[in-house]
Amino acid sequence: MQLSNKLKILNDPIYGFITIPNSLIFDLIEHKYFQRLRRITQMGMSYLVYPGAHHTRFHHAIGCMHLMQKAIQVLRFKGVEINYDEQNALLIAILLHDIGHGPFSHAMEHSIVNGVSHEHISMLFMEELNTEFNNDLTLAIKIFKGDYPRKFMCQLISSQIDMDRADYLKRDSFYTGVAEGNINSERLITMLNVRNDELVVENKGIYSVEKFLVARRLMYWQVYLHKTSLSAEQLLIRVLKRAKELTKKGVVLSASKPLLYFLQNEIELKDFTLESLETFSKLDDYDIISAMKDWQYHDDFVLKNLCSMIINRDLLKVKIKKKAIKPSLLLQHKKDLIKKFNISEAEADYFVFTGEISNQAYTLKKQGISILHKNGKIEDIVKASDQLNLKALSKTVTKYYICYPKEKL
Repeated sequence: MQLSNKLKILNDPIYGFITIPNSLIFDLIEHKYFQRLRRITQMGMSYLVYPGAHHTRFHHAIGCMHLMQKAIQVLRFKGVEINYDEQNALLIAILLHDIGHGPFSHAMEHSIVNGVSHEHISMLFMEELNTEFNNDLTLAIKIFKGDYPRKFMCQLISSQIDMDRADYLKRDSFYTGVAEGNINSERLITMLNVRNDELVVENKGIYSVEKFLVARRLMYWQVYLHKTSLSAEQLLIRVLKRAKELTKKGVVLSASKPLLYFLQNEIELKDFTLESLETFSKLDDYDIISAMKDWQYHDDFVLKNLCSMIINRDLLKVKIKKKAIKPSLLLQHKKDLIKKFNISEAEADYFVFTGEISNQAYTLKKQGISILHKNGKIEDIVKASDQLNLKALSKTVTKYYICYPKEKL
């Protein structure tokens, strides 16, 4: 096995050439757990609104690793000591930070597994890989968990200006064609520094940070919380819930073995065994799409209509309001549906429902973004900026939605 064969170069449409730095990272990328990310869409059902949004978690993870390489290079140049083991651990932690995502990214967390977050599954995958790779991931896991004493390293993985956000905003903006989200991640990284073991941004980068926060807010309203992709994701969650409900009643559904495993078993955090993890590693978007293509011809009124709506992009009507939806409006839509199709109220609940969405581009209470002035003073971006909007961006804006069928199912 020659080492030179493992130092590959990938061509990325955002950053150009990305180098895989060593054989360990090459072997992790080659592993079946990581290769699964090629079959997990980065933006869930957003491609139903933005046709170009077909990029995957694989793209994103590689992009994050590339930005981490840049950040390490910049910090070392500024005199921050990062040894080889720490460098490797940072690259591995950011590479694997999303490895636990299920099909269509978030839908599964709210339907066929109960209270098991993708972060927890990522942790389980990393621990399993650590066993397989002779404990070479131990330090990466420490940093990923936020347990490493060098705080700035944990911030590079997870904070309000981490490498994850620096990549997904730029990448999602590129693939959706939404120019408002296009941030200058290279400049942001060039402006990074470390003071008192915490990540700071030099004051020359203040406008880049402002642009970053405004871009995040716009991307959430325009893309991530777009009413059509919101409707599609809610339908997908309901497809999986209905499939699970029918399976529990003894209805036999055709599906892949990994999907059937999660439909037939109640999987909670305490039940997430090594067998569950191995089965989860075989589950991706294709299992769900394939099942829905079949289920759209099922006898069950709810399942067949939900699947047909997603497959043929004939989604529910969505209205977003500033005030909470009146219960009387919800009830009226349900009554209309029950009367029209002679279905039960429980079945109508799958097609008529309300919810809320919120957007907070910056969190003041959480570990903020610190600006380093030339005189050595450090202050929060909200105080350092002359952009009055930034304080407003730290307030949570909540909106309410109602979904109901169009004229006919």
